[in-house]
Parts: sequence; structure tokens; C-alpha cells
Amino acid sequence: MSANVAGSKQVPFIVGIGGTIRANSSTERALRMALKVAEDMGARTLLLSGSEIDLPNFSPERREPIPAAERLVQVMREADGVIIGSPGYHGGVSGLVKNALDYLEEMNKDTRPYLDGRAVGCVATGAGWQGAAATLTALRTIVHALRGWPTPVGVAINSAEPVAEPGEFGFSARTGEQIALMAKQVVSFSRA
Repeated sequence: MSANVAGSKQVPFIVGIGGTIRANSSTERALRMALKVAEDMGARTLLLSGSEIDLPNFSPERREPIPAAERLVQVMREADGVIIGSPGYHGGVSGLVKNALDYLEEMNKDTRPYLDGRAVGCVATGAGWQGAAATLTALRTIVHALRGWPTPVGVAINSAEPVAEPGEFGFSARTGEQIALMAKQVVSFSRA
């Protein structure tokens, strides 16, 4: 994905955040697919995943700078839209993703605090429907708490189900359609 600075709403800047430490996880692939759809619609994109969001535990009392955390917060300030992806770990959002989102507390006094006014797509993966669905619900709740606007379509992916004819990113055609619809909503709402 291409990393660019934010610009006009006509060319929205969409940030994907999430995944796991393991490269090419199903969550990261879903984020990459969503960002490709956004790029195909003319958006500029950036993916922050894996080691880029493997940050020390958030602490509002910490005073020493953490360059990766400062970059995350700056990128999120510039974002017109966001797509968050998390694996379902024991029925909830992974600690890696939740901790990265906790750093958005640094935006609490901004003119546009947290995710205020931003369209946010959510995608959750899990080795079963229960974990994926519970994680998607948790992500949407977190987005509301951060004042973001979750897109009407959220995507839960059961990574344990076999895929007969996987597409470019390894998902079924139906899952791909859902990811694309969610990404299109993020871009469209970001332009509004």
C-alpha cells in the first residue's frame, strides 16, 4: 500500500490498522484487500500492522517519546477514514490492536478528537463464527467510544472455514464482496 500525506476530501486518506505480529495473517490480508479497494476508488492508503503497532503498553503518565506511537497518532490525525482489523482472541479484540487504539487518547484535546467525524470500517477474524462475531461487536463498540462512525457493513471472517476457490487475498468471493462493500462505504463516507 502506498503511504501518502493527507489531502483534500476528494482524495481521501484511508488508514488500515490492525493485524497480528505474524506476517500475512488473515486479518492483515483482509486489511490489505480493503485498502486495495480504497485505492481502486482513488484513495490514498497506509497500512499500520504487525511490528508497526507493537507498542509498549499505553500509559497516559508516560513522558518519554515513543517514535512509533507518535507516528501512529500523527497518521491517525491525518486520516479521513479508518479500517480496523483484529483477530478474535478469546472472544475479544487482540491486545496488540486494543493497545494501539488506546494511543489515540493522545488525540483527546485535538480539534477533531479521537476518530470524531471519520468513517471507520471494522473487520474481525477468528477460528470460528463466535469469536469473529464477538470481536466485530467489540470493535464497533470501541469505534463508538472513540467518536467514530462505524460503517453499516462490518465484516466477520471465520478463518477456519475452508475456501473452495480463494481469490487474490485468499478469501471466498462472498467474503471478498463484504470486505469490498465495507471499504467502499469508508471511502464514500470520507468524501461526504
